[in-house]
Amino acid sequence: MATVLYGSPVFGPVHSRRLGVSLGINLMPSDGKICTFDCIYCECGRNGSHHPKHHRPTRAEVYDSLRSALMKMKAEGPEPNVLTFAGNGEPTANPEFPGIVDDVLALRDEFFPEAKVSVLSNGTRVTDPEIFSALLRLDNNIQKLDTVDIDYIRLIDNPVGHYDLDAVIKALCEFKGHVIIQTMFLAGTLDGYDMDNTSDRYVLPWLETLKRISPGQVMIYTVDRETPVSTLRKASRESLDRIYGLLVRNGFNAQVSY
Repeated sequence: MATVLYGSPVFGPVHSRRLGVSLGINLMPSDGKICTFDCIYCECGRNGSHHPKHHRPTRAEVYDSLRSALMKMKAEGPEPNVLTFAGNGEPTANPEFPGIVDDVLALRDEFFPEAKVSVLSNGTRVTDPEIFSALLRLDNNIQKLDTVDIDYIRLIDNPVGHYDLDAVIKALCEFKGHVIIQTMFLAGTLDGYDMDNTSDRYVLPWLETLKRISPGQVMIYTVDRETPVSTLRKASRESLDRIYGLLVRNGFNAQVSY
């Protein structure tokens, strides 16, 4: 399968389906993936697909690279809608993440004060107080919650090491609305197991958990590129529309990407 690896520490700008013109900030090595999940749908491939030889970028390297990129965009365009922590793995797993957040916010204010600063996170580190505090400082604190069924999470997201779903949900609640929940819906199979998570079996408990979390927004989407597991499929437009309708009827600010 084809995998997508991103430059580090800055890549793009790219056009995001959900965020607009986005300048990416990759806090993982440019030549491989390091992540606290090993999602079967990840466009960067599985964790074992590429063993990086490069190091994670340091806080100083991120600062210098981002400043150069923003200076160029200021002079030549385009103007970014958002600066996004994303890339080849979980951004909050970089040991200097809280300090890097401070630097990115300062550079944003200097060059493009109207731009938002976002993170695409899998939620595994929200229980760490320093990470939690850093996430609160971001404009768009986007956290993944593909389901609230732990057995399904082990199939689709493959947590690396200990993963306490109840503790993650509790921390998401503690953001008190300053969080965007992002959920992947898909179809197809994994080793003969039905991976369709668009049925009420998965959707209704997830919806009840969203009521507890009370996020500022819910983003639902499906696979857009080739996946590491070839038997996975896009969720149907009809399924996504049904889930979107449930969200709206329950008072959520929802966004759907097909």
